[in-house]
Amino acid sequence: MNEEAAQVDPVPVLEIELPIRWGDMDAMGHVNNAVYFTYMEQLRIDWFGRLGFSPDPGGEGPVIVNAHCSFMHEMRYPGTVRARLLVGRIGRSTVETVTEMSRSDEPDRICARGGATVVWVNFPEKRSAPLPDWVREIVLKPLI
Repeated sequence: MNEEAAQVDPVPVLEIELPIRWGDMDAMGHVNNAVYFTYMEQLRIDWFGRLGFSPDPGGEGPVIVNAHCSFMHEMRYPGTVRARLLVGRIGRSTVETVTEMSRSDEPDRICARGGATVVWVNFPEKRSAPLPDWVREIVLKPLI
């Protein structure tokens, strides 16, 4: 097994802030659980863009094959979400990501923690492909 595949301690690579919008609230007055997945998606899309992963249906690129989230503390409007992306295990064709979300005014109090498995895919063949060396070299690069 190569070093990249063995890497398991998540490495922080990006942190952004996202506004909590009035429409993010549910009937209970706190951020709806589905919205946390939108926050994680926006963080990943920002990360993909900064890494230079642009959509290419005729080539290769990243897709998400699963996503999960655990909720520890509620967040309410108004406010700002501090979303941190960490990269965990890197496999043959996968990158495990972890997201930590807190309010910007309480950055040390994690309100939700989630993640997703990113798979490198050959789009025309509709199947996974080995991570290119150039991707392996940049996914652990901090963009913070």
